[in-house]
Amino acid sequence: MKFFKEVLELTSNGSRVSYHNITDKVKDIVERSGIKNGICVVQSPHTTCSVIFEEFVHDTDFNGDEFLQVDLNRILDRIVPRELSENTDYRYPGPKHLDFLMSLDDPNYPCDPGTILNGDAHIRGSLLGASETFILDKGVIQIGTVGYIYFVDWDQNRVRTRKCHIMVMGE
Repeated sequence: MKFFKEVLELTSNGSRVSYHNITDKVKDIVERSGIKNGICVVQSPHTTCSVIFEEFVHDTDFNGDEFLQVDLNRILDRIVPRELSENTDYRYPGPKHLDFLMSLDDPNYPCDPGTILNGDAHIRGSLLGASETFILDKGVIQIGTVGYIYFVDWDQNRVRTRKCHIMVMGE
């Protein structure tokens, strides 16, 4: 069994949900892996991000978001509203967690409590999941004609560089 790994870096827009169509990048990684039969795992290491498999939609809104993405956002906004202020719809982050995050010496976690009002993003990430697994058959990722792979950053509080891990395994 062979393994091939690569990490994509993607930049969120910081003001709304960020959808990244990574289909062509994943196909390129599969091709460069040389693996013909096996699986390809696409995974986010971030708790406020998801990897989803959806149909590509040619129509977009003025922000460039595909209509299915706009529809998904609208439905999720009803179920999981944005956390815009502390002590509203969410208990997250609690005082102990806030103290922990504010003590980190990590540029990914600025010492600004407003940037972690993202309980909604954590819940959306939990609902939609952090990974997708695809079958490879004769070197072709089995996503059909209209299936596309998207990396989604649900956190809308700041611009960030996100990582997406791709591992191809097989023979």
